[in-house]
Amino acid sequence: MKLSQYGYDFAPEMLARHPADNRDESRLMVIDRAKGTIEHRMFKDILDYFDEKDLFVFNDTKVFPARLYGNKEKTGAEIEIFLLRELNRELRLWDVLVDPARKIRIGNKLYFGDDDLLVAEVIDNTTSRGRTLRFLFDGSYEEFKEALFALGETPLPKWVREKVEPEDAERYQTIFAAKEGAVAAPTAGMHFSKHLMKRMEIKGVDRTFITLHVGLGNFRTVDVEDLSKHKMDSEQFIVTDETAATVNEAKRDGRKIVAIGTTVMRTLETAVSTAGMIKPMEGWTNKFIFAPYEFSVADAMVTNLHLPYSTQLMMVAAFGGYETVMNAYKTAKAEGYRFGTYGDAMLIL
Repeated sequence: MKLSQYGYDFAPEMLARHPADNRDESRLMVIDRAKGTIEHRMFKDILDYFDEKDLFVFNDTKVFPARLYGNKEKTGAEIEIFLLRELNRELRLWDVLVDPARKIRIGNKLYFGDDDLLVAEVIDNTTSRGRTLRFLFDGSYEEFKEALFALGETPLPKWVREKVEPEDAERYQTIFAAKEGAVAAPTAGMHFSKHLMKRMEIKGVDRTFITLHVGLGNFRTVDVEDLSKHKMDSEQFIVTDETAATVNEAKRDGRKIVAIGTTVMRTLETAVSTAGMIKPMEGWTNKFIFAPYEFSVADAMVTNLHLPYSTQLMMVAAFGGYETVMNAYKTAKAEGYRFGTYGDAMLIL
């Protein structure tokens, strides 16, 4: 498969700028691979396709307020910082993106907040846009994190909209977000409401959680035609003993396993053994899934409608079948589905 095969006729108005009023009332396109059919439902109808003891696997990562605005020393130039990951807790070192990057040099100091609540020093240039910052803070680690996150803004992708609004702090997060570390939300999970989770419980549909801290690499542009030459950025993940046992039991019992989102699918396919069972693991994955690919764990997946040429679209096409998925995208456009982070969903059976 080549990059050029994942383009489709996209227009900016197809992109959802705001979430649905209620999480589970976005639209749901249901693709049955065996039957070759497409149905149009509401997301809250998803349980109609599953039975007692089927297993939904969610990503319980939590997005932190990763975008900060500050000023450069002496010139006062406005600087935008995007926190990527904490490198060293004791030394207050963070891997960040800087915009505009060309104005920042090693040794520069950056100031954030009223009365310069936080000061950071640039100590390394890691990439053309990236830097390593050392935050200069005398208080405890807890006080430092509190100050850092108080100054931060919800890292809603700017291609959704430029201005972050109060609703985003809650809506750009799943209701089961628990483990802080993501700079982007696992969007398929955002369709699940408390009411829908309760209905799952009543019906007896099981659930378990992996953790994959979503990074910006998820959205990095693929700039090679030969997909085998694209390198994904590494993202931290955790599969606990309990989750591995739960997934393996469902597999042995022949129950449906549903990956809620591409991050879950990547994690399961990273942690699977040659025997097709999940191993408890903790580490980093840069797994890039594109056709042809033989999936080992999930029988179904839930995903949003992704942008052209994205790695998420490539994975979905590998799971659902290239022609099936690309035709479904044409249907979604014709039917007025909302695309992107806050958009509608797709269930592939």
